[in-house]
Amino acid sequence: MKYIFSLLFVVSSITTSNAQLFSKEKVQNLQSVDKSTLSWGYYLGFNNLDFKFDYNSNLGDIQTERSVGFNVGLIGNLRINDHFDLRLEPGLVISQRNLNYSINYFDNFEDEVSDSDLLREVKSTYVYFPLLLKISTKRINNIKPFILTGISTAINLSSNEKNPDDNSAGEFRMKKNAQFYELGFGIDFYLDRFKFTPSIRGVFALNDELIRDKDPNSPWTSNINKMQTRGVFINFTVQ
Repeated sequence: MKYIFSLLFVVSSITTSNAQLFSKEKVQNLQSVDKSTLSWGYYLGFNNLDFKFDYNSNLGDIQTERSVGFNVGLIGNLRINDHFDLRLEPGLVISQRNLNYSINYFDNFEDEVSDSDLLREVKSTYVYFPLLLKISTKRINNIKPFILTGISTAINLSSNEKNPDDNSAGEFRMKKNAQFYELGFGIDFYLDRFKFTPSIRGVFALNDELIRDKDPNSPWTSNINKMQTRGVFINFTVQ
């Protein structure tokens, strides 16, 4: 994560200089860009997703090994007034999380426990549909900070929900549909020809995403009361 935040800092610093934030002339770029009722754009970014677990009993935590994923999508922006915008940001979110189980989960496991039993690779490809409210401050020369909040729904194309095999055959299954709430902040930088926006947000699942195994005593799912995605998105937007 420290590399992502370093990249965000460097890009923001360079862009700030280019946006003439400290220019004595205070030349404002793209003075009419925020006046359109409807505007469009696209974004590229990174994600770092985790799972939040609620357990039925204390057998130790399931450790989530996270990796950096990729976001890409489009933006449709509806201007409400100078400080409020409604945004639809459909996109694709790709991530991978590895679950490392404690040996305590397999105390009653009939077969010999192998390293592959203790590890589950969870690959997710979400078709993502966020609906967000953007709340902006007054524009200061060529920058405008804002916060974001909203809800989103997603279709997990890699969920394995309909797979007849479960963890006994090495298949970890999740629900295909998920809902999230989001909260974040960012800064609009007004350049000569376009508006560039770095932003960071937290995403938190509202529903339980786990599909239980057929065996009610399965070591992989029986102790999990609830499993929900949580994580961070860092996006770079061009409008």
